[in-house]
Amino acid sequence: MKRLFGSNVLVSGLQGLGAEIAKNLVLAGVKSVTLHDDGNVELWDLSSNFFLSENDVGQNRAQACVQKLQELNNAVLVSALTGDLTKEHLSKFQAVVFTDISLDKAIEFDDYCHSHQPPIAFIKSEVRGLFGSVFCDFGPEFTVLDVDGEEPHTGIVASISNDNPALVSCVDDERLEFQDGDLVVFSEVHGMTELNDGKPRKVKNARPYSFFLEEDTSSFGAYVRGGIVTQVKPPKVIKFKPLKEAMSEPGEFLMSDFSKFERPPLLHLAFQALDKFRTELSRFPVAGSTDDVQRVIEYAISINGTLGDRKLEEIDKKLLHHFASGSRAVLNPMAAMFGGIVGQEVVKACSGKFHPLYQFFYFDSVESLPVDPLEPGDLKPKNSRYDAQISVFGSKLQNKLEAAKIFMVGSGALGCEFLKNLALMGISCSQNGNLTVTDDDVIEKSNLSRQFLFRDWNIGQPKSTVAATAAMVINPKLHVEALQNRASPETENVFNDAFWENLDAVVNALDNVTARMYIDSRCVYFQKPLLESGTLGAKCNTQMVIPHLTENYGASRDPPEKQAPMCTVHSFPHNIDHCLTWARSEFEGLLEKTPTEVNAFLSNPTTYISAARTAGDAQARDQLERVIECLDRDKCETFQDSITWARLKFEDYFSNRVKQLTFTFPEDSVTSSGAPFWSAPKRFPRPVDFSSSDPSQLSFILAAAILRAETFGIPIPEWAKTPNKLAAEAVDKVIVPDFQPKQGVKIVTDEKATSLSSASVDDAAVIEELIAKLEEVSKTLPSGFHMNPIQFEKDDDTNFHMDVIAGFANMRARNYSIPEVDKLKAKFIAGRIIPAIATSTAMATGLVCLELYKALAGGHKVEDYRNTFANLAIPLFSIAEPVPPKTIKHQELSWTVWDRWTVTGNITLRELLEWLKEKGLNAYSISCGTSLLYNSMFPRHKERLDRKVVDVAREVAKMEVPSYRRHLDVVVACEDDDDNDVDIPLVSVYFR
Repeated sequence: MKRLFGSNVLVSGLQGLGAEIAKNLVLAGVKSVTLHDDGNVELWDLSSNFFLSENDVGQNRAQACVQKLQELNNAVLVSALTGDLTKEHLSKFQAVVFTDISLDKAIEFDDYCHSHQPPIAFIKSEVRGLFGSVFCDFGPEFTVLDVDGEEPHTGIVASISNDNPALVSCVDDERLEFQDGDLVVFSEVHGMTELNDGKPRKVKNARPYSFFLEEDTSSFGAYVRGGIVTQVKPPKVIKFKPLKEAMSEPGEFLMSDFSKFERPPLLHLAFQALDKFRTELSRFPVAGSTDDVQRVIEYAISINGTLGDRKLEEIDKKLLHHFASGSRAVLNPMAAMFGGIVGQEVVKACSGKFHPLYQFFYFDSVESLPVDPLEPGDLKPKNSRYDAQISVFGSKLQNKLEAAKIFMVGSGALGCEFLKNLALMGISCSQNGNLTVTDDDVIEKSNLSRQFLFRDWNIGQPKSTVAATAAMVINPKLHVEALQNRASPETENVFNDAFWENLDAVVNALDNVTARMYIDSRCVYFQKPLLESGTLGAKCNTQMVIPHLTENYGASRDPPEKQAPMCTVHSFPHNIDHCLTWARSEFEGLLEKTPTEVNAFLSNPTTYISAARTAGDAQARDQLERVIECLDRDKCETFQDSITWARLKFEDYFSNRVKQLTFTFPEDSVTSSGAPFWSAPKRFPRPVDFSSSDPSQLSFILAAAILRAETFGIPIPEWAKTPNKLAAEAVDKVIVPDFQPKQGVKIVTDEKATSLSSASVDDAAVIEELIAKLEEVSKTLPSGFHMNPIQFEKDDDTNFHMDVIAGFANMRARNYSIPEVDKLKAKFIAGRIIPAIATSTAMATGLVCLELYKALAGGHKVEDYRNTFANLAIPLFSIAEPVPPKTIKHQELSWTVWDRWTVTGNITLRELLEWLKEKGLNAYSISCGTSLLYNSMFPRHKERLDRKVVDVAREVAKMEVPSYRRHLDVVVACEDDDDNDVDIPLVSVYFR
């Protein structure tokens, strides 16, 4: 980030692509972005540059964008440069990007940048209709400090052989992620200490829990125990070719869609042919012009003839027709996608982090075109802001886009990008169109790095309302309705049947699987296209869910994240994640849950005590003990009391508990099978001796004391907010009692245990004693006493929350000889922060909107749709057709998850059974919701057969069908005549 903050970047060409790149760089936080463009704003530009409005027509493009770009990040200097650009202009930049430049000029500028000392990163990118290209040259030798941005992989050693090569086995609680050729280093190895020398060694024959080491260890000491093996990520030097050389010897192209394996060489040729056309005629081909298309094809054939060994045997003239005809248009989805890619390449050039794109990337989405051929007359401009889009897709599809009824769920990072894209595309911009966006969240400061429709002054306001208002500024004709409802079963009165039935498509902009699954189920039920996407740092994915063509989102699920066992977190941590999980849990227990319990007791003692008696378990006992401890022994009346509490907690957590643990399980303990108890992955702990001269320990005590004082409403003196002599003296005043470990203390070691509370012999009797003590303690409290629970808030650096959590975790790490972390890394893990950057978000939404053209046009086959996984860090693009839905067959019938059988009429259960019998299905069970309406095994259920299905549902399932719904859904279990179960679709009985 420091390198990025010091970088000056030039973006030349401020049509849609340049605007998207500049937006991503300003959000990323480079030092300065200089915008260059000689052209003036045309109505045509409003299809893709969201900074421009009709009032800007006639102004210089670069100057018209400066103010709105500057609003995104005041820490970045944004300026405009007009007039002819010279090589000398380039010398003050660390990276330069050109989006609209002739090939000859690009070669001239790239030669200068390539030979400059130090080299200037040069990127040339173009978006021409549904086709795009990127070229990168970061100089003769560019050093990548971190090729993928992933944390180095680690493993806990279980054994190492004295062999050549040596076999290293690791504990089997987690699979190893090492690959052949990786370099690794060892630490903390006992016995074979020669491996602790810090020398990187090469992995070979990597397996899930073991690998061979390219090392002869036969003369080394015998392995005894312990050891951590950690991947080493050496810097990588990449040698780039200058553009002139790369044009004639492009090497391997970066692939994205392997169904278009032969496409990149053809597009390499096509972009050269278009450059020649523009150079000779000083214009783009006219959309639909046969003559212009033919000229571009002839140029391509001519250039191909000069290629020698690289000559293409066949040129796809139909593809070149589409390329040439739409080449003047900069489409918003393409600009968003390439803006994300190029923005990330600039960040790589400036920071040295992530592997650069080497060196050419070509992409097309020609399958986004309407299925029916377009007539030249349909491509003619209408003197509207959508003319660029019309020149590619025709006015018929444009009319469909404007009349579309879209439901967008979420308006955070993805949602902001989507709203901008939809407004530029003209989606829902006619009188008949409507875009409904809902999000129940409000804007936080941390959102501003990528959710670019929001500003500082919007913090605390509803995301959906602010984002919708900003989108209407981009396109005043956008018909958008902003709601603050969470889309869930509880809001089906808002998003009712009529709402869903009226939709053309649904766009997910969500950040959790539960909500995605719910929206997916609704889209399947109402048979609506769902366009799904997600991001994680530099990674993104898109999935198209199209009725009857593709599988639904819920058809495949990621495996659940592995959770560390409770005993590992509480007594046997072996990495910093375990320490931080424990720290977060202790923070919430001490500062939120216990004060909340105290207030619950004080507000209604009778109810609270009754609930404790009713529960009568170990959890209720522990809860009462915490409340009593808080109000009695640990009650705070002065800030010195808070310091005493914090100091004694330190001693308890990081000294006494460790002494008890190692007393119960000494270092030489063995298990019932005779194996050492403290074998990997367990680490033997040692108590921490407190010293007020240790800044980290003193800071932790002060932060904990401050938060404890807040819960009691005690004023906090200024001297307590930073470690100093006065603070150290206050801490040293505390008298710490001696600790003696006890015999017979039970410590949970069962990895399958989910709770550390164990029931005592007679919890009820203990609870009665505790209740009596609680009632006695409460009499000593002042009138009106209450506590102030503290909810963890990671984003406020002045509230001491992260100071306490980082202190908790690092002291615990010190106990177990685990490397400590700084507050930022602690915040990342304990705050459960999902990495998010603007570039991958922009790319994902651009890809989705290319699919939206298809979904709204209709008539496309499954082969036309694309799902994508991309990782901009590597970079990797994996684009493929969606998977078709699973088909179930029975006799002459077949169906998928998309089918729903409907029966019209207020029928009886018997009539429903007969209706199914006609299909060769023997129904033996009918249910509604969670209730069984009929089962052939229950004789009394036969009495219901002649009653209406809806009446039985009302009586048995307590199902009241809302007035807006005309049908009732039932799940029917069936068999065929051979008694084989047949999984049939949901059955809807339309009784109204």
